[in-house]
Amino acid sequence: MIGIDTPVTLRQLVQYNPERPYREANDLYVSYWGKEDCNPGHAVGPGIREFYKVHFIHKGKGIVRIGKETFSLRAGQAFMIYPQVITYYEADAEEPWSYSWIAFQGSQIAHALSRTSVTPEHPVFPMDMRIMPRIYEQLSEAVAFIPSANLRLSAILMQFLAELTDVAPAASLETIHPQKHDVYVHKCIEFFKTHYSEKISVEQVAASLQLDRKYLSALFKKALGLPPQQYLLQYRMERAEELLIKGIYSIGEVARSVGYQDALLFSKMFKKVKGSAPKHFLLNSPGD
Repeated sequence: MIGIDTPVTLRQLVQYNPERPYREANDLYVSYWGKEDCNPGHAVGPGIREFYKVHFIHKGKGIVRIGKETFSLRAGQAFMIYPQVITYYEADAEEPWSYSWIAFQGSQIAHALSRTSVTPEHPVFPMDMRIMPRIYEQLSEAVAFIPSANLRLSAILMQFLAELTDVAPAASLETIHPQKHDVYVHKCIEFFKTHYSEKISVEQVAASLQLDRKYLSALFKKALGLPPQQYLLQYRMERAEELLIKGIYSIGEVARSVGYQDALLFSKMFKKVKGSAPKHFLLNSPGD
């Protein structure tokens, strides 16, 4: 497809809209992708997007402006456009860039990017040249497999996010907080997020870290302002609310999915945290 909205020497764009059930059931999905050989001085913006969009620069150079910050880029680099962030970018007048891009959405994108050093304020990062030149072709080839296109596209997106985490990792907890107790708190949170659907206790977490339960609870409360039991309860209810809003699971199914075998106890705790009974969220779900 040749674009008609911008003056470019070559622009190829593939628009892809996954079916609604797939979008609603998945936390990561691709919206569209493309590649472009830009004319000298070709500019986009300033404007905002409703999705995440990353540009891989194959050759040439240009600039990206976010707020008052201007970044100069060249081949081998990439930049991320964040949703609702005003962004402007422009090809160099003498060596205009050629780039490919991929736009994507999903509730887990922000979490994935939190594992990297890329932020709305610092959107530029190096990109492994082993994946960059082929990403447009990989995506285009994936849609040829009609039954599995959605899964193939998501796999490519996940591969990119994994590469990004490797080439632009976030500073480790040890770097940001050299105190060992901060690492314990982080590991406790990760344990809760991994095992919240199971019958777990603070004693189990403390034992896995070879710590006294009271000591771990004190560290946790000092770091987050609430005890670990309360954090786990709130996290479980957040996940429960997400499931209830879908409108396709019973209260009992949701209860068991977040670690409660007793649906009545779950309902009581849910109302305590959320202020309304689970049934209220079911009645007001988009599916009804």
